[in-house]
Amino acid sequence: MKFLLVGAGFSGAVIGRELAEKGHSVTIIDARPHIAGNCHTERDGETGVMVHAYGPHIFHTDDQEVWEYVNRFMPFKPYVNRVKATTQGQVFSLPINLHTINQFFGETMRPDEAREFIESKADTSIKDPQTFEEQALRFVGRDLYEAFFKGYTQKQWGCHPSELPARILKRLPVRFNYNDNYFFHRFQGMPEEGYTKLVEGILDHPNITVHLNTRFTRDQVDDYDHVFFSGPLDGFFGYELGRLGYRTLDFERFTYEGDYQGCAVMNYGEESVPYTRITEHKHFSPWEEHEGSVCYREYSRACGEDDIPYYPIRLVNEKALLADYVAKAREVEKVTFVGRLGTYRYLDMDVTIREALDTARAFLEKQALDEPIPAFFVQT
Repeated sequence: MKFLLVGAGFSGAVIGRELAEKGHSVTIIDARPHIAGNCHTERDGETGVMVHAYGPHIFHTDDQEVWEYVNRFMPFKPYVNRVKATTQGQVFSLPINLHTINQFFGETMRPDEAREFIESKADTSIKDPQTFEEQALRFVGRDLYEAFFKGYTQKQWGCHPSELPARILKRLPVRFNYNDNYFFHRFQGMPEEGYTKLVEGILDHPNITVHLNTRFTRDQVDDYDHVFFSGPLDGFFGYELGRLGYRTLDFERFTYEGDYQGCAVMNYGEESVPYTRITEHKHFSPWEEHEGSVCYREYSRACGEDDIPYYPIRLVNEKALLADYVAKAREVEKVTFVGRLGTYRYLDMDVTIREALDTARAFLEKQALDEPIPAFFVQT
């Protein structure tokens, strides 16, 4: 069979590889001049630093099969994401942990004392938090909320935290020990030679052909037995019902001779600072040594028509529009929608790979049984 994969990020690469290994002919196209999508990494010509071109990506997962899968194509080096935050004239560790709490309040509390102390600061009148702000006030109190979450969130999402759902904050833990590892997953690391080389390894199969700088058009569907589409769901339909909402990022690059901030990620929690964070990319490859440094200030804003979409907003209006597009997608023959953009969801890399593996396997099973192929193999 002949397959077209639209998008050369993890979704397209992994599904394409699975199909190619079963003897099928796979064509992968991407509108950009490079593979790996927003995970694209490249060597900076001035400093030699491995740069995450669309913002930092740290691989973390509890999925052993996914971990073994990526290591099959590129050895991963140990990397622990230790995020810092500048607010109120001091530097703190994130996520909020026992060190953060003691430093912020000028205390020397033990874990049980800190837990009781934070509970005393919490707004216990909030029984069922519905918004981001209510979630923060209920679990960490106003002082920590305003120092670490309020301003950062307004900059990141472009609206007040009282307008955002509580689920956004539920992914941010508070720890009552001194563990400053931002993630809690069993497997964490960075591909030794960057994500683009990793994806290149996945795509290295004689049954796979890749065409860059190539845009998808609907009439291409007729040339293939099936299409897996990882581009924007609304874009597939020419935005005829309207555009789904996204946030995008602007990056302000600067270099520094030496070590600019001593860590990979420094958040800025106050709304008066216009950027959300500064990333220093040589710290994402601590096994390498570089005299010079490449840094980026990140600014979040609403995504325009010509911008790269990063984070789906998924508020009430977007969910209603999404339902309409999903209904249209289910009527399209020979096309399955996959990935972050194709399903309009925020997805970590490991989840993207897991869903790609599951989708390819489920497709092959249904194809072998001559059963109908759904437009979505995941919950949208």
